[in-house]
Amino acid sequence: MAAGSIPLGTCAELRRALDTGSVSAVQIVETALARARTLDPMFHAFLGMREERALEQAAAADARRLRKEVLSPLDGIPIAIKDNLAHAGEPTTCASRILSGYVSPYTATAVARLEAAGAVILGRTNLDEFAMGSSTENSAFGPTRNPWDRTRIAGGSSGGSAVAVAAGIVPVALGSDTGGSIRQPAACTGVVGLKPTYGRVSRYGLVAFASSLDQIGPFGRSVADCATVLEVIAGHDPKDATSLPESTTLSCDKWNGDVTGIVIGLPKEFFCTSGLDPAVRDRVHEAVAHLEKRGASVREVSLPHTKYAIATYYLIATAEASSNLARFDGVRYGHRSAEAHDLDTMYQATRSEGFGAEVKRRIMLGTYVLSAGYYDAYYRKAQQVRTLLRRDFDQAFTQCDLIAGPTMPEVAFAMGTRTADPVTMYLSDVYTVSANLAGIPGLSLPCGFHDGMPVGLQLLGKPLDESTLLRVGDAYQRETDWHLRRPPERTA
Repeated sequence: MAAGSIPLGTCAELRRALDTGSVSAVQIVETALARARTLDPMFHAFLGMREERALEQAAAADARRLRKEVLSPLDGIPIAIKDNLAHAGEPTTCASRILSGYVSPYTATAVARLEAAGAVILGRTNLDEFAMGSSTENSAFGPTRNPWDRTRIAGGSSGGSAVAVAAGIVPVALGSDTGGSIRQPAACTGVVGLKPTYGRVSRYGLVAFASSLDQIGPFGRSVADCATVLEVIAGHDPKDATSLPESTTLSCDKWNGDVTGIVIGLPKEFFCTSGLDPAVRDRVHEAVAHLEKRGASVREVSLPHTKYAIATYYLIATAEASSNLARFDGVRYGHRSAEAHDLDTMYQATRSEGFGAEVKRRIMLGTYVLSAGYYDAYYRKAQQVRTLLRRDFDQAFTQCDLIAGPTMPEVAFAMGTRTADPVTMYLSDVYTVSANLAGIPGLSLPCGFHDGMPVGLQLLGKPLDESTLLRVGDAYQRETDWHLRRPPERTA
């Protein structure tokens, strides 16, 4: 079969084709590379491709299959990684000028586990600079565009990874989620995105934005594909002090679409937000009704401190960013200003030239809330409210098994309409930041359309209970075909 005629379906579909010998891993990767060459000039999902090395990895996968070795479900499958994940011998830009010329000397644990499983790393995807944004418009190398409508945002900050999957370039991709950066672009582009429990996946090799909030997770065309990737990348890592020792057992082979006995909580606070589009609300209620048909029951729950989540998040996240980004100073690697005549001017000029406007805004806000005289009033208070938010979820989960609601209050909006209004942009994450503050897992999956654009259903689970979250998501996808819809093919 010619490479150009191979449809890039789900991981499971590609694996069956590989196992029967109807295609080779090299052919699959050649198809992915060809689609990237055709489509990426329109969407700008990638910041770098590794064509030669990807084909070498694919050939090695074919050789393993010929030798009849025991293979991982991802062996020979192409995957893209967000460009804030270190990969030895490759640039890691974080979509920032300040890391120009930097080549990583080591590999992130999640990426290393993918390669050990035989996955083929196709390339590095675009993001908001240092993962700070909700639209992938803050990249120093230009925005990523939504394949459903190129005038609209792809979501952020992992917009490149979401678009690489939505456009059919790769079946799965890795992103990172600090306040919704996997789930929100998944909703914008009509794919599945999973933020695991904090500590479920090692953060070693993930360039830190906010260390107590960041988590690596997968995008896929299906819930089952995300589960497959999670089982590969999850697990304890001694290189990450926050990595959890618990094993990850999802029992995907036992999923049959039956969710009898599952209790779904609908937080009243999620559905009375002033910015919630009524059409998005209706699609979410319709999705929950589908799950009821498959045996779930529904009850109202309360998350009373939800209204404080955005303010709490943007105090904690910016404070941690201020600390984490202090290392980018022009001394050891990356950009160094030509105007650097002494140490002070080198710091000032390098960071002024290297960082974009949104990153500077967050560094300044974070530095302010940590400064003498303001720490107790802002950062300490935010941490106290974070505890209250976590307790809200603990209480809600005594009444239900998971929580359902919108991923975003609206569908993807037009590019350029909110870049000058940071507060309005930040409110796009009103439903996603709480999961990061509480450390719980979250899943976004497509549940319909409005105005020609995908709508996202968000499911939130108990800590370390990705299994229930994914099983219910899979049951929904057995009942519906929203995840099978594809953006219209276009030519440049």
